Amino acid sequence: MKIFAYHGMKNVSGSRIRQARRALKLSQTELAAQLQVRGVVLERDTISRMEIGDRIVADYELRTMAEILKVDVAWLLNVEEGEEQWVGQAGERPDAY
Repeated sequence: MKIFAYHGMKNVSGSRIRQARRALKLSQTELAAQLQVRGVVLERDTISRMEIGDRIVADYELRTMAEILKVDVAWLLNVEEGEEQWVGQAGERPDAY
């Protein structure tokens, strides 16, 4: 499977993951430990790669991170206000053209 980048990044959530983690004063190691307790096995360096956009974030990883970081998944995805209705739905964005 070939991995594509979006604006040079492999995810759109890395900067928000870092922002939320820092707001809670969690280290990458502490976040990795909390993820592992919930069954998502990631190492500290993997979280680092996610935060800099060098690794794809799986949907189940994102959902668990949102729970730990006490934020909405939509916020982690950088969803702008008014776009929530199309996130997770099949098809094009209403304003895509």
